[in-house]
Amino acid sequence: MRRTAVLLSGVAVIGSGAVVGFMNLPGRTAAPAASPNGAQASSVPITRSDMVDTKQVSGTLGYAGRRSQPNRAGGVVTATRAEGTVVRRGGWLYKVAGKPVFLMYGAVPMYRRLGVGTTGPDVRQLELNLVKLGYKPGTVDKTFTAVTARAVWAWQRDEGLVATGRAEVSQVIFSGGSLRIAENSKQAGDAAEGSVVTTTGTERAITIKLETSHQQFARKGARVKVQLPDGKKVAGTISSVGTVARPGKDADSPATIEVRVKVGGELGRLDQAPVTVELRTGRRKDVLSVPVEALIARAGGQYGVRVVQGGARRVVPVETGLFMGSRVEISGAGLSEGVRVEVPAL
Repeated sequence: MRRTAVLLSGVAVIGSGAVVGFMNLPGRTAAPAASPNGAQASSVPITRSDMVDTKQVSGTLGYAGRRSQPNRAGGVVTATRAEGTVVRRGGWLYKVAGKPVFLMYGAVPMYRRLGVGTTGPDVRQLELNLVKLGYKPGTVDKTFTAVTARAVWAWQRDEGLVATGRAEVSQVIFSGGSLRIAENSKQAGDAAEGSVVTTTGTERAITIKLETSHQQFARKGARVKVQLPDGKKVAGTISSVGTVARPGKDADSPATIEVRVKVGGELGRLDQAPVTVELRTGRRKDVLSVPVEALIARAGGQYGVRVVQGGARRVVPVETGLFMGSRVEISGAGLSEGVRVEVPAL
């Protein structure tokens, strides 16, 4: 498909293992004659390689799993942790009336009091946490026994809680893993009504609010390039693509889907930082290309290139394909890798 050179300003380049490095082209060779406009011309060889086209979109670098944690403790908030603090199993997230609310690991939320005679998967996960914290609740199973109660009593005593041998909904928050304090929605002295703290996981992730008209460019598992706020580029992989379109902020804003990108490398501790993500939008394998400035406009909106052979020059009509940064895919009679074409002098 033909595309005109005016489209170039919005196109970016990303590399892949199969792409030939265009920055390593053979040096330009001065041509013995001037170009038609009188300026000294030079020539470069036509190259053959894979070409990859990308689209740049905005994203936000942060942490995955942002959530306002439910609070079941009543009273006045007496302590919170510094934002950015990572809390692991057995650590406290905040304190209400001087009593800590602790983090334990598990998939079942703390939705009821656990005491002798209680059964269920939430009992098993509590017992497993007690074992990991160094206590002895007996056999790790779904039944809360007197042995479990003694282990809970010892844990409560050690942590400064009222030792009852029963685990209360106000004492524990279960999560799938360690949590990072993203924001304290309440401060010391505030009533502990509603959520006290917003947390995230510890894994870095990039979130893209992708326009639905571009969703075909986002595929789970696809590799992308991410430009960080300091200009550094790192590799990333699309980890999830949303299926629910969210309306824009107003009538003029497009609907979007949420795309998550996992990134590697050193990313610092920036949270909610703007980044640029390059999504692959097209790829052409084993094609000929030349610098865009080698194109010559012809009648009827057509293009050509001026082939340089010895001291002779001739214009060869070409079909243009993918535009990639400063280069363009071409095809035409008699064109092959290594044939030199004229370009304006630098």
